[in-house]
Amino acid sequence: MNSNKRPDDMKRINTPELAKAFIDEQVEAIRAQVGDGKVLLALSGGVDSSVCAALLSKAIGKQLTCVHVNHGLLRKGEPEQVCEVFGKQFDVNLVYVDAVDRFLDALAGVADPEQKRKIIGKLFIDVFAEEAAKLDGIRFLGQGTIYPDILESDGVKAHHNVGGLPEDLQFELVEPVKFLYKDEVRVVGEALGLPHAMVYRQPFPGPGLGVRCIGAITRDRLEAVREADAIVRDEIGKMDPTPWQYFCAIPDFKSTGIKDGKRYMGWAVVIRAINTVDAVTAEAVEIPWDMLKRMRDRIIATVPGVNRVLWDISDKPLSTIEWE
Repeated sequence: MNSNKRPDDMKRINTPELAKAFIDEQVEAIRAQVGDGKVLLALSGGVDSSVCAALLSKAIGKQLTCVHVNHGLLRKGEPEQVCEVFGKQFDVNLVYVDAVDRFLDALAGVADPEQKRKIIGKLFIDVFAEEAAKLDGIRFLGQGTIYPDILESDGVKAHHNVGGLPEDLQFELVEPVKFLYKDEVRVVGEALGLPHAMVYRQPFPGPGLGVRCIGAITRDRLEAVREADAIVRDEIGKMDPTPWQYFCAIPDFKSTGIKDGKRYMGWAVVIRAINTVDAVTAEAVEIPWDMLKRMRDRIIATVPGVNRVLWDISDKPLSTIEWE
């Protein structure tokens, strides 16, 4: 049987009871595979890696070491939440790496989206490999691969795949959620006791805010998009039903504003909310006018350098979901 094919008789995990049965099954399978070995996991704080980490922690406890790399491109509060949930609540061996300056220095002046992605991906692997080399006895690499990853890319997950590591750091993969779809991963995550906000976190591109700070990344514009994004997620998260994805971006241009009777140049924040079934096509979501005005007022009042708020109503195609 193809080891990367979801079993035909596998039930959809859509209830707490089915999630518990899946967890029990995977705990047994992980223990059988790992034995007394040690597992290393790159913990981004996204849904997939977080559920993988919680499942591995339940199965093998301190045999697991998680490495969380803060590259400076995460959303507001995410590094702190990862440290709180996994360092304290789950009590895993957590290595926190502050690589903000290293990433932002490498990205300085780089405007091409693909070049930014390559720099971020390569540097992530370099930092992760450096941390892995400091640890003794690691035989396995945990990976939060889920079934759509396998269908779309033969199981290779950008920035977290063993294939991208140096030859002397090749490990056997442990992929406990590789046959689950995203909605199933969320059900399992809640059954494992992960915070609701983490389990239902918005989809986030691998390069993070690096592709939402359009063009060459500057630290002040990066902080502006981080702060504005927190406001957008807070407000649009109150919609019922909640859109599939919502975020903001800051293009690399300025426009004229007026403050204290004087003209000045400031950035524009672009708000985007979409619904999609398969991410191949997407439809812009109608945001209530009162909500748009609240976001506008909060962003302009509290985010330095911003003087304009725009709403992106483009569908995919022709527009992509992300701006870069």
